[in-house]
Amino acid sequence: MYLDKCFPREIENAKKNNTPVVIVGGTVEYHGPQCSYGCDTLVAQGLIEKLSEKKEIIIAPQISYSPASYAVGDAKSGTVHVEENAFEEYVYYVFMSMLSAGLRNIYVVIHHQFEQESLMPMTLSYMKAAKRATMAYLEQTKGQGWWGSESYKDYYENLEGEDNPFGWIKVIPTMSKAVQDATGYDHAGKYECSILMALYPDAVKLERLGDIEHWFTKSSAEANTELGNKMVELSLEYLEKTIV
Repeated sequence: MYLDKCFPREIENAKKNNTPVVIVGGTVEYHGPQCSYGCDTLVAQGLIEKLSEKKEIIIAPQISYSPASYAVGDAKSGTVHVEENAFEEYVYYVFMSMLSAGLRNIYVVIHHQFEQESLMPMTLSYMKAAKRATMAYLEQTKGQGWWGSESYKDYYENLEGEDNPFGWIKVIPTMSKAVQDATGYDHAGKYECSILMALYPDAVKLERLGDIEHWFTKSSAEANTELGNKMVELSLEYLEKTIV
C-alpha cells in the first residue's frame, strides 16, 4: 500500500493496527558511467516493495534529494547535494506531520553511506530530525515537564515497548552489518551493482564501464545477478525481522 494512494480510512486503520510506514531515504548521486544516479534510492525502494509482498506496510513517497555529498563526484558530476542543516529542517516537518496525524510506527530505510552501519551526515540528519520532532511533539501535546510527570513513572519499564515515544521513528540501513559481512558492500562496485542489477536490471549498463575509469567501479565488471539475488534475499530477511 502506498501512502499517496491512501484515503482517510486506510490511515485510521494504520493507526489502529500500528502498521509500519516506511520512507525510503534516497539520493541522486554519481555512481560511475555504468550505474544510474538513483542507485541508492532504487536499491532501498526495490527491497521495500518486495517486503510489501511479504507483510503489510505503507510505503511513503521516497525522499531523493538529500545530503548525498560531493565525496565521489564534484558538483559537475550530476550529484544533487542538499546541505545537511537545510535537509534536517525539511524532514523534521515531515516527521512532525506524521506524528501529528497519529502515526507511531515510522521507518526510514537508507542505502547511502551506511557501510557497517556507520553514522554519516545524511543518516544523522534523519536521526536528529526524528528526535527533535518527537521531543517537540511531546511538548506540544503533553506540555513541558511531560517526562517528569507521574503519568510517565513507568518510562524505564517501557523502553523496549510500543509506548516508548523515542521508538516512533526509526532510521535503519537496507543491509545490516551482519548482511554486509555475509555478502559485501561497496559504492558502484561489484556488490552494489549486483544488488541493483537484481532489482532493476535496466539501471546497470556494464558495457559502459570503459567510458570513464575509476578505482571504485573496476570491480563492478564482476557484478552478477546470482550475487545480487543473494544480497536481496538476506536483506529482505533482515528487513522483515526489523520492520515490525
